[in-house]
Amino acid sequence: MAIYTVKLKSRQEIAFETMAFHFDKPEGFTYKAGQWGDFTLLDPPETDDEGNTRGFSFVSAPYESDLTVATRMRDTAFKRVLKTVELGSELTMDAPGGSLALHDDARIPAVFLSGGIGVTPVRSIVLQATHDHLPHKILLLDSNRRPEDAAFLGEFTDAQKKNPNFTLVATMTEIEKSAKAWRGETGFVTKAMLMKSIDDFTLPIYYISGPRAMVVAMRKVLNESGVKDSKIRTEEFSGY
Repeated sequence: MAIYTVKLKSRQEIAFETMAFHFDKPEGFTYKAGQWGDFTLLDPPETDDEGNTRGFSFVSAPYESDLTVATRMRDTAFKRVLKTVELGSELTMDAPGGSLALHDDARIPAVFLSGGIGVTPVRSIVLQATHDHLPHKILLLDSNRRPEDAAFLGEFTDAQKKNPNFTLVATMTEIEKSAKAWRGETGFVTKAMLMKSIDDFTLPIYYISGPRAMVVAMRKVLNESGVKDSKIRTEEFSGY
């Protein structure tokens, strides 16, 4: 990893209490879809015990011109500053890190199991695979409380239309609290839900990204279905 200076270009709300932040991509900076960076505020107007640095997965695919991250907007000094600081402000970025990248062997399907904001690296991977016309079969099961909370749902729907190798299954766990109509899956991801889309559990490589409880639960479901740990890759997203 190396240290870069990045400039905040724009920001917008992309789901309930969820924002995307766009930065100018530093010259010469390269990364793989699915990787992340540590972002540090420079001389912020306020701070707290959680400090001035956060690790964010890159939402942007490597082919895109901006470097983009997204996060739930919890009430911390870091996020208050990031939400209100002047556009054009500079941060430092230590990157790239992480190994949640799509495997090379296109004969092996990829299954992504994401919960909440854990979907951020999956957007990068799916959009890059679609852009590059990769032959990998990719299945995404994305779990959120409500459609209002589901970041990038529209983009994944569009990617499914463009990429015949990509399948999206979105499920809502608290649809009764939503103001939007929903015709998709409901409830938590279970073995029964997985069985609707996966013929042979032992064939794919699984990528689990989300809150720790979700990662643990999904690994348990996969293990009990005969999937070895060597076929499971995980990334936990804490509540920051």
